[in-house]
Amino acid sequence: MEIKKEGEFTYFESDGPGVPIVLLHGLMGALSNFEELIKYFEGKNKIVLPILPFFEIPLRKLSVSALVEHIAKFVEYKGYEKVYVLGNSLGGHIAQMYTLQFPGKVQGMILTGSSGLFESAMGSTFPKRGDYEYIKKKTQDVFYNPDVASKELIDNVYAIVNDLRKAMCVVALAKSAIRHNLEDQLHKITANTLIIWGIQDHVTPLWVGEKFHECLINSELIKINFTGHAPMMERPKDFNDVVEDFIKRVEDGTFLTTKKGSITID
Repeated sequence: MEIKKEGEFTYFESDGPGVPIVLLHGLMGALSNFEELIKYFEGKNKIVLPILPFFEIPLRKLSVSALVEHIAKFVEYKGYEKVYVLGNSLGGHIAQMYTLQFPGKVQGMILTGSSGLFESAMGSTFPKRGDYEYIKKKTQDVFYNPDVASKELIDNVYAIVNDLRKAMCVVALAKSAIRHNLEDQLHKITANTLIIWGIQDHVTPLWVGEKFHECLINSELIKINFTGHAPMMERPKDFNDVVEDFIKRVEDGTFLTTKKGSITID
């Protein structure tokens, strides 16, 4: 996949018709998290994944709000009139704040394992630096199936927590996410919203997805069994199918009349 670097923006963009789907990765996430989704939608929809500058923004300015500002500038730079925003973990938090600030830009919002209400990523203390087995276990715990945590992914997390500046950035963003709790703001979001949640998500437990569904008035909740914090990685076929169905119903104007409420996929 070709990564483009233009000015302050680093991103992947596929060819495809229609409203772009902007993918927003989590704090330990990367392009590979959405690899199966990108393949699935090839030729069907334009897929865009901006690499979020978690470690490039000066520490004193680093916050969820700064990342939302970066995405707003990126969408403007690309000239997108409308976008779907699809966010996992911290990326979902950014998607919500972007939608609150720029409701006219958002065709639809998709949240999966999103922060914004509650998050418990690494427990109450920062991961033990230098302890590879500890980092391996914590990374595997993100998934229902620990084998999904590839060595590449574990090595990436290990490298981040053992780089002092990056570790400080992780802490700063985690604290910023807690400060930007959105529970009292979510009722303002009227965008059509799809919520996809792993039933075995231990980072943002299922009740968090259910609370999002309660607070977001035009939302649908899809619960996927035997799945953790990253359904697009553990259950890519189911994930991609429900995203495609959601987009079709939004674009033919039937989403509000065909909302499934809350359903479970085994």
